[in-house]
Amino acid sequence: MKLLEGKVVLVTGASRGIGRGIALKLTEEGAHIAFTYLASAEKGLELEKELLAKGVKAKGYQSDAADFKAADTLITDVVAAFGTIDVLVNNAGITRDTLLMRMSEEQWDTVIKANLKSVFNMTKAVQRPMLKQRKGSIINMSSIVGIKGNPGQANYSASKAGIIGFTKSVALELGSRNIRCNAIAPGFIETEMTDKLDPKSVEQWRQAIPLKRGGTAEDVANLTLFLASDLSSYITGQTINVCGGMLT
Repeated sequence: MKLLEGKVVLVTGASRGIGRGIALKLTEEGAHIAFTYLASAEKGLELEKELLAKGVKAKGYQSDAADFKAADTLITDVVAAFGTIDVLVNNAGITRDTLLMRMSEEQWDTVIKANLKSVFNMTKAVQRPMLKQRKGSIINMSSIVGIKGNPGQANYSASKAGIIGFTKSVALELGSRNIRCNAIAPGFIETEMTDKLDPKSVEQWRQAIPLKRGGTAEDVANLTLFLASDLSSYITGQTINVCGGMLT
């Protein structure tokens, strides 16, 4: 039997990169996938078709996780379509990198809203079906930057650090109802976004990592699968790094 056979998983920000990798990996283990996208409608439709072709139930929703009412409506719609939600993966996020001295209020607010408030919105809304069934797994995508900081990313670092504190609090609140909450902290993960970076800089980053390579979306997806499944049934309130030893 597959690890997530018949489970319903909701993944935010899944039309590309890490989110897409997670959605594809979890379907391999039998999960039905609901996912969100914001601007990438074409890629969202492509992913939906790809997931359906694997023989599971799948549906993409154009929804902004940073919008409180939209998040609440999304959870209602997903439960209506799929029956319940067993796993929530809070993956949606953005960057607006610049040095603090140049950072505008808008750049700060936009990142905090998209990265941190979205996690609050989705987690608060998904409590309803999870409390009803007295079980669930909530997985929040943080970052190594949320643990160690990074110049030029004060807004992003703050949002990802906030996710770690939020995760611990939710784990303490919901543990007695058999609802787990953990965070994943990816390091340098190579996606289509990093393909646009200077190759020499990318190679320097790789060489600074003990495993001498950047991570892949699948590396993050494998940990997500573990935390979503019953293999991690006694793990909650934790932040697990996927960084090739970068933070060691």
